[in-house]
Amino acid sequence: MFENRSETATARLQALIAKSQGKHRAREEPLVVFTSSSGVDPQGGLRALLHRLPVAPVPRRRMIFVGLALGVLLAIALSLWWERPEPEAPPPLPMAAAEVTRLPEEIVVNVVGAVPRPGLVTVPSGARVADAVMAAGGAHPGTDLQGLNLARKVADGEQIAVGIPPQHPDTTVEPVNLNTATKEQLDQLPGVGPVTAQRIVERRLKRGPFTSIDQLGEIEGIGDAKLAKLGDLVRL
Repeated sequence: MFENRSETATARLQALIAKSQGKHRAREEPLVVFTSSSGVDPQGGLRALLHRLPVAPVPRRRMIFVGLALGVLLAIALSLWWERPEPEAPPPLPMAAAEVTRLPEEIVVNVVGAVPRPGLVTVPSGARVADAVMAAGGAHPGTDLQGLNLARKVADGEQIAVGIPPQHPDTTVEPVNLNTATKEQLDQLPGVGPVTAQRIVERRLKRGPFTSIDQLGEIEGIGDAKLAKLGDLVRL
């Protein structure tokens, strides 16, 4: 009878253990290792196995060290950016003083000869001989104006002779040397204004001394009639 009780107690104990193990297995998620012959994707079991593996946490000391290193690098970058030299603007170029030559608005010329009001007259800058003659009252009727270039521009302080014939060069005026005369001396010749006188000087500088008086005909503004008048007033 004692043996029966012992067997009964043992059976009950085994039943309790089996029941307890069954509940424990039911609570746990079954882990199935699939094979290629099971008909199920073997990678699913591998993913489930990896999912159940614990993830190793990153050490806190390493995270602090990385944070400090990043902070130091950021501070250095900000310091370099803040202390960088600002680009200097190039110095302004000195402005050259503009030299402006202003002509006088009015000039004064002396008109003499056959005019109603001989003497000093004031004309605008750039006026011509005709303007100066009109400012003096105009030439007297019948006055010979052939030797007067009415279209020539007058200069300040110039004298204009109206109706006064030029004196003969053989008695009072010495012929002008074409190769040594200045622009002002050439300008005094009848029919030769400052523009033509300048052309004579430029021709002499570019091509050398004149070798013939007829070479004056090469100058712009000197035609055959004017050349004939200048023949006795110039020399080489």
